[in-house]
Amino acid sequence: MLNSTVLITNTWWAQNHRPILSTLFRRFPVQCHFSSNFSPEASHYIQEDYDDFLPWLERKAGTRISSVLSIGKSAYGRSLYASKYIRTWDCILEVPYSVQLSKDNLPPDIASSLGSEVSNVAKVALLILYEQKLGQNSEWFPYISRLPQPADMHSTILWRDDELEMIQPSALYEETTRLKAQMEMDFCAVKVAFDHFPHVFGDVKLQDFAYAYALVTSRAWESSKGVSMIPFADFLNHDGTSQSCALSDEGKQHSEVIADRDYAPGDQVLIRYGKFSNATLLLDFGFTLPHNIYDQVQIELNVPHHDQLCVMKLKLLHRYQAPSIKDVNVFSSSGNSFTIKEVQAASRRGRGIPQSLRAFGRILISDSQQELNALAKEAEQHDGRLARHPLKNKRREIEAHQLLLSKIAKLIEEYDASIKSLGSMPRVYGKGSLRRQLARDLLTGELRVLQSASAWLKNYCVTLSSD
Repeated sequence: MLNSTVLITNTWWAQNHRPILSTLFRRFPVQCHFSSNFSPEASHYIQEDYDDFLPWLERKAGTRISSVLSIGKSAYGRSLYASKYIRTWDCILEVPYSVQLSKDNLPPDIASSLGSEVSNVAKVALLILYEQKLGQNSEWFPYISRLPQPADMHSTILWRDDELEMIQPSALYEETTRLKAQMEMDFCAVKVAFDHFPHVFGDVKLQDFAYAYALVTSRAWESSKGVSMIPFADFLNHDGTSQSCALSDEGKQHSEVIADRDYAPGDQVLIRYGKFSNATLLLDFGFTLPHNIYDQVQIELNVPHHDQLCVMKLKLLHRYQAPSIKDVNVFSSSGNSFTIKEVQAASRRGRGIPQSLRAFGRILISDSQQELNALAKEAEQHDGRLARHPLKNKRREIEAHQLLLSKIAKLIEEYDASIKSLGSMPRVYGKGSLRRQLARDLLTGELRVLQSASAWLKNYCVTLSSD
């Protein structure tokens, strides 16, 4: 499913969005900075084999795309660098829609063979496979030939099952499994094109399609043009503090980037992909940050079937259920699923722990119809939200939060065990070693979030006990 929302920034401009393929999936242009201490000032060199890329793209577009950027390579991957002084608010690149790859670039006979169930992401993935098969005969060869190779891509949708086991405690494990199943469905949906045009595509395997699919989900944007690959712009790397992003000018029919700071010649030019957790970064792009301040953990709580008040509690939860709340990572807090963010020790209200989670705890410990009726009455008298206020009985309020503590304590044990198991695995090198480090960064960050929530809940209970 694609996110069709376009964020309007003024009358003419709209921010380009990436395709939303799942509850986690987001879209950004990216180069992978693998689990490293990223520094924009890291040493780099200009890639001579890219000297002809921008001139080729500008000839194809029939217009200037950038006069202030050059392609280089740092320790963190392919990048764009300032070739001249850049000032804040300068337009640093403009890529016309005519040189962006979308489903509209599919040959008409191939496009017409596809059913309505085929997603736009799958169609662009099919386009990439088509252009790759053409080789040097492709009009897009200078771009297609420079896309990352499978060995350089580490999105979890490309991980083997045994590699995914490394991140089993994280919600990313289930999300990746779900997305891989969705990708396989998309593969089945586009097989009609492979069957109708065997002389064009040859024998395409699922792993070939998965590679093209991951290229789209990690590099394409979504705008009014649809899901599009934007050559040159997708060499831009990420800085979480940057205010720059890819914008779409519908009037001029191009995408552009405006500088949010000054750059001297040789500086790497950066944009912001978003305020994303390591789970999102790893799923979408195949990289993590060693200490990601946007890390979060998704947990689930359920009313036990053996609870004598189970039916009544479920009815109340359904009646007073709040609308789903989604953050920029598109983790949702709704029903019995909750997203915890890192809690600062000095936070008086436990910001980072959803109020809905604390409310759920109060409902779970209720052991009489009178208690539940009182919670329902309170909701009706206030804002309609169930159990959002502290229980008047301090002992019961402490009990509700101790229940949450026990759930989080179990998760902490699971994360601890998984992180320790990563250290006890046989030594491997190359891709296996890198993915192990990515898994460690993911789990370590989420463990930090759980530990912060645990510390706050313990302090809350102690404070109530001493009052």
